[in-house]
Formats: sequence, structure tokens, C-alpha cells
Amino acid sequence: VAEIAAGITLGRKTNETELVSVPYLRVANVQDGCLNLSTVKTVEATAREIEKWRLRDGDLLLTEGGDLDKLGRGTCWREQLPLCIHQNHIFRVRLPVDRYDPDFVSLQVGSGYGKAYFLAHAKKTTGIASINQQVLGNFPLLSPSLEDQRRIARELKAQLAVVEEARRAAQAQAEESDALRAAIDRQSFRDVVPVAVPAEGMDDAPEGWRWVKLTDVARLESGHTPSRSRPDWWGGEVSWVSLTEIRALDGTWVESTEIRTNEAGIANSSARILPRGTVCFSRTASVGFVTIMARPMATSQDFANWVCGDELDPEFLMYALIRARKELRALATGATHKTIYMPMLASFHLCLPDRTTQGAIVQALKAQLAVADEAKRAAQAQLDEIAQLPSRLLAQAFALG
Repeated sequence: VAEIAAGITLGRKTNETELVSVPYLRVANVQDGCLNLSTVKTVEATAREIEKWRLRDGDLLLTEGGDLDKLGRGTCWREQLPLCIHQNHIFRVRLPVDRYDPDFVSLQVGSGYGKAYFLAHAKKTTGIASINQQVLGNFPLLSPSLEDQRRIARELKAQLAVVEEARRAAQAQAEESDALRAAIDRQSFRDVVPVAVPAEGMDDAPEGWRWVKLTDVARLESGHTPSRSRPDWWGGEVSWVSLTEIRALDGTWVESTEIRTNEAGIANSSARILPRGTVCFSRTASVGFVTIMARPMATSQDFANWVCGDELDPEFLMYALIRARKELRALATGATHKTIYMPMLASFHLCLPDRTTQGAIVQALKAQLAVADEAKRAAQAQLDEIAQLPSRLLAQAFALG
């Protein structure tokens, strides 16, 4: 009952010289129930190609597949742009408007009912699934009267609009909590970026603070990885901080790690067991994440580790590094993996008040951040719950009984 077509193939050859730059939709632009037009690109196409693949009001767009989350995503084109075509990994379905409401159909294919059909009939390899035009053409379309289709689509769109409004509100709350956290960081460090290198310039120190070379108040250590070809050097009692876990450990004291080495691994490598209170800063790939050792342990070579002296509170250094994260990441270099190299790390300077003031700043900052983090968790919980609502609404509308 429908006309089904794939879109334009990129990288094709044409003998025609009259080419026009025209917007085109990619798989990334097609979401369930909506289009993300913020990243629309353009392609050179002939007048004949534009006429062939030009989208019209009411066209159903359905993704062919790829990663499992890209399989059978569908929405309805409502002339969001004056002129647009689509790539060949998006199916365009043109239904007879006297029998089918395009919004009703697009909502149906995006429901759990539609997803189950596509997944059951898709061609699958590891983590990849795709459908062809035959599978799409055989979709068991639920077909109440056109009047009922329009009513169901109208009611669903109204409900989904309410859900989207709630999602925006929860997202705004999450962003506000992030902004609050950033404001707390700035205020705690008196609007100074507290870790810097002289070549990049350092802010004026607040009254009672001073810039010091970080290696003058803390010993800089690197880490190492015992040989992976020796399984007997792994799985022991020595916690070993690695990039695998650092994102989860960021801003905390690490009591233990999932990856462990042992005394033989330490003895037969350049890895060293560092003391409690050592501040570990990821310097490669995931640059800028920070944790503090709650007990003696070792790290990989992906970390710069500072063993703090008497003048420096480890938590103050951790929060200072977090406050300066954006600026420090800009110091990383490298084509494949961005890295801050040890000579640069050795040149770090720290804006430092006295030890008593450091402790007071840390305690106040932790209390304030706890409030901001609780607000973020609450907003994220709302977002997670709201994310489930569209599928529930669609499941109710297209339940088979």
C-alpha cells in the first residue's frame, strides 16, 4: 500500500555538471518521533536527484539499521526545511493519505510493537542489525479507521509534548546543578584558576595566598604497568589505579581498585607503591580526572602522582586540579592520545593559602558540593524516569490484545 524508497548514495559519480548544494538527512538526524536538525549537512546533487529524493510533507522516514539502537528509528517529515533529501540508509515511506495518517504510522513503527517486529526480522551480526525494503514492506500495520488514526495520533502527540516539556524542565534542573557546582568551585578558589604553568600566565594571587611550584610542596611520581604477559603478576593484594576506573573515581578517595597487581609485579617493574594521601591525576587519554589514595597502592604510567608535603592538604590539591581541569586539558598534546608530559607536569604551579585555610576551604566546598550533587542526582532520576514514558505511552496505544 506504500511507496518505499532508499535515498541518495554518497560518493556516487554523475556526468551532469549542474550540481546544487542541498540539505540531506543522515541516520543520525532521525530519532524516534522527532528529527535532530542541529547537525544537518549538505550534499551536491543534480536537479534530477533532488526531484527523485526530495522529501514531501507526510513522508515517513525509517532508519535501515547499523548499531542496534539505530534499527528502525522512525519519524514523520513535516517540511521542517523548505528543501531536503535523504541518504540511502534511510527509507522513505509514502503512504496513501486517504487511508493512513502519517503521524499515526510513524508513532506505530516507533513503538515497542514496531521495534519487536524489526528486531525479529532484521539481518543480524555481532551488535549490528539491519532491515531491507521487503521487511519494511511486510510490516503488519495496525489499521483502524482514518478518523481513529488521527485521533490516536493527536492524543499521543499531545501526551508526548507534555513528556517533552517535563524532560526539558528536568534537563534545565540538571544544568542548573552543574552551573551551581562550577560557581562553587570558582568561589572557593576566589575566581582564580589555581593550577597553571608560568608560560600560560597565572592569575593574581588573592590576599593571603601565594603561587608556589607544585613540586616544592609535593613529590611528583609517575606509575608503571607490570608485564601483561605475566598473569602471575596480576590479581594480588596491591590496588592499581588505571584509566579503566578513573572516571568513576574522579573527585573521591579510592579505597581499592578492581584491577590489582602483587608484590612480584611491583618488584619486577618500575611501578611503586605510593602512600595514603597521594593525589593521582590522569594525564593521558582521559586527561584531568583526579582521585586520592585512601591506602597505599600503585598506578599505571597514565598518571601523575603527587605525594603531598606538610604544607599541602591532598584534598585541596584534588579540588584545585578539578577547578583547573579545562585549562589543564588545553596543555595536552598528541595526535592519537592527548597527553600532558612529565616536564610540563613538573612545571605546574599552585595558588596556595596556608594549611589551616586549605582545610577550611575543603570542608566548606565538600558541604556545598554535596548539595549540588544531590540536586543533580534528583534531576537525573527525573530524566531517567521521563525517558521511559514515551515507550510506555506508545505501548499502551499499540498494545495487541
